[in-house]
Amino acid sequence: MNKASYTTEVPGDRLVLLEKLTSRSKPLRIMLVGGTDSGKTTLLTFLANGLMEAGLGVAIVDSDVGQKGILPPATVSLALPGGRFSSLDELRGLAHYFIGTTAPGQYAGEMAVAVKRLADVALGMADVVLIDTTGFVSGVGAEMKRLKAELVRPDLIVLLERGDELSHLRTLLAPYGEIVSLEVSARVREHSREERRAVRVEKWRSYFSGSSTVEIDLTKIPVGGTSLFQGRPLTGEEIELLSSAFGWLVLAGWKGSHYTIVKTDVGNFPRHYDRFSLRAIDFERLSNLLVGFIDGNGLCLGAGILKWISFSSRKAQVLTPLSREELEKAVELRFGRIRVLETGEELGLLRREEL
Repeated sequence: MNKASYTTEVPGDRLVLLEKLTSRSKPLRIMLVGGTDSGKTTLLTFLANGLMEAGLGVAIVDSDVGQKGILPPATVSLALPGGRFSSLDELRGLAHYFIGTTAPGQYAGEMAVAVKRLADVALGMADVVLIDTTGFVSGVGAEMKRLKAELVRPDLIVLLERGDELSHLRTLLAPYGEIVSLEVSARVREHSREERRAVRVEKWRSYFSGSSTVEIDLTKIPVGGTSLFQGRPLTGEEIELLSSAFGWLVLAGWKGSHYTIVKTDVGNFPRHYDRFSLRAIDFERLSNLLVGFIDGNGLCLGAGILKWISFSSRKAQVLTPLSREELEKAVELRFGRIRVLETGEELGLLRREEL
């Protein structure tokens, strides 16, 4: 299931843009910007096919983590289409950068770095790099677009807008690339939150189909993206004190600039403590947490779902489609901020500071 598919029935300004891209000197970096349901991916698909028909090599950087086309979800992905395609889900990712969530508001830096890293890889392989972005265009979303443009320095920034709704972005992005504004096509259809969720469910299910559970030795592969395991382990006396003081069963803990503990509640009553000096993580929040396997270049080999973690033995059970050979390349297990089942059901998002 995808919201966007290839069509040649496009407004005339798209044909003008395609001709402009075909005739300009190469390589080119093109960044597509627009709000939710503005037709960015449809435009990208049209341009990619048109450029390939003109004999040009095309690379696609898919950074729309909320409505991801190129698997896996919750990553930024690079693909090199070998020929005509109808939708992004037909493409196989060549490289990925792990974000770990489908709501990247707290990950503007990682999103910008991801696009920069993959665009740089793509420039050595293609004549034109097309960068799809999220529909997040105000507030933090606008700053995210600015960071991407500042790092990538696209040759052309294409704004898809209704009227003059993106004037704030036109001003913000103007120093970093030539800007072309296109009117949102009348053929674009808005999708409900339920429809977008259904698309994500299918993506998750597709990615994790055929997965198996593997045991990860956390003494050999460090854990990143979280404050867990940072600092010295708590003593038995400290664990006993925290357990009795707050009515917790403390499963593990560390002392660095602050205390970090993993716990389960014993009894249902309010607990008051200084959250700047003590970070308490519910053990159940780790269950079905999305994780990424990171290679020595900082790129993502693939994703997994954390099924169980033993702090005493430093072992984790992770469901993943990655092969044993692929897993051997991992140098880090990075925690994300979305909990999801292999069936595609999303169990909820975590705030960045929760872990």
